[in-house]
Amino acid sequence: MLTRCSHLVLSTLLVAAVVLSGCAKRPATTQAAAPAPTGSATTTAATPAPAPVQSAPPTAATTTPAPSTTARPAVQDFAAVPELADVFFDFDKYDIRPGDAKTLDANASWLKSNPNHLMLIEGHCDERGTNEYNLALGERRAKSTMNYLVSQGVQANRITIISYGEERPQCTEHNEACWAKNRRAHFLVKPR
Repeated sequence: MLTRCSHLVLSTLLVAAVVLSGCAKRPATTQAAAPAPTGSATTTAATPAPAPVQSAPPTAATTTPAPSTTARPAVQDFAAVPELADVFFDFDKYDIRPGDAKTLDANASWLKSNPNHLMLIEGHCDERGTNEYNLALGERRAKSTMNYLVSQGVQANRITIISYGEERPQCTEHNEACWAKNRRAHFLVKPR
């Protein structure tokens, strides 16, 4: 009986040791989440995404320096130029339409021939939807526009984006023709 009991205890300990040792696990990581919209205009610089944050306690080997923040240019320093035309979006969309791609090609050409200018892309929406939703949609429109310009050879570090959502309409009537004018990305520039 004693040997049977010792075999049972020994096999239980062996199983527990195998289960507890298991396979080596990778540390859990989480992506830093952006704060929720506050209802005010937000500015986003074209900077790389932050590194994942480790959930394990930091040690000397896992501590990473905080990403450097670059000073964002002041919005009031930017001005419109007639060579840069607005692009427009379909309702509740932020993808670049084929006709607007041609406009962006011309804008990219102007930017490449004027490398001493920085650009601010404003994302705008029509009045439909909540303020928070429209701020997020305006930001997606500005980012989509910026990504297109970068794909055409414009340096990303020359571009800053901002979303005004529905706060700065170009037209104030309550019909589709007017709303279509408000769903836009608007371009402002300033010398470096």
